[in-house]
Amino acid sequence: MATLLRPLSSTLLLAPAAPVAGSAVAVGARRWRSVRANAGGGWLSGLLGGGKGGGAPSAMTVTPGTVKAGDPVLHEPAQEVAPGDVPSEKVQGIIDRMIDVMRKVPGVGLAAPQIGVPLRIIVLEDTQEYISYAPKKDIEAQDRRPFDLLVIINPKLKKTSKRTALFFEGCLRAVVERHLDVEVSGLDRNGNSVKVEASGWQARILQHECDHLEGTLYVDKMVPRTFRIVDNLDLPLPIGCPPLGAR
Repeated sequence: MATLLRPLSSTLLLAPAAPVAGSAVAVGARRWRSVRANAGGGWLSGLLGGGKGGGAPSAMTVTPGTVKAGDPVLHEPAQEVAPGDVPSEKVQGIIDRMIDVMRKVPGVGLAAPQIGVPLRIIVLEDTQEYISYAPKKDIEAQDRRPFDLLVIINPKLKKTSKRTALFFEGCLRAVVERHLDVEVSGLDRNGNSVKVEASGWQARILQHECDHLEGTLYVDKMVPRTFRIVDNLDLPLPIGCPPLGAR
């Protein structure tokens, strides 16, 4: 992984198009190809350190393999993976690519649409090393703990409490209110049933990535007037905005 965890661009793009060698993915009757530009991926890299969960303030990181916001693949629901297709070379290759892109950012979560694949697959991982870059007060406030790599296919998310919290999230930043306790069930990469009960920051990651599968970006849910660049994270929120933290 990179020795310095830095904030990313959140630009993403994909378009349905004629096949392109090495980049086309067929889903149902539709073929999609990634239109690769200088793009960032792995949404939570910017939450790996710095004030209020931001990364070290430095130049934007560019990560190949992701797509830009505005394209339909990021704004339409993704399709379920047929259980019989899970062991296939195609699906396993997509999962390997997702893990590779997420770790190269480095980030702690990625959904298949972010790499131009309209399938319901998410990957996530948060390590002690990643967490060590964040200030202790942020780690405690966000209830952030390490967890091993998770691959969840066709995830179904359920909120398990009414508790919520507001924090900055995303590659560029905006305040989003999320539930603090969730349960996600689906299939692992071997096709076996899996259920994850999560709270705190892991619950936020799961909600963010599952949103991607519904065609929803964090800016669609952000608290109005809180969108900002990383360098301005420490500036006061506008008058009338709710304070950060658990509600």
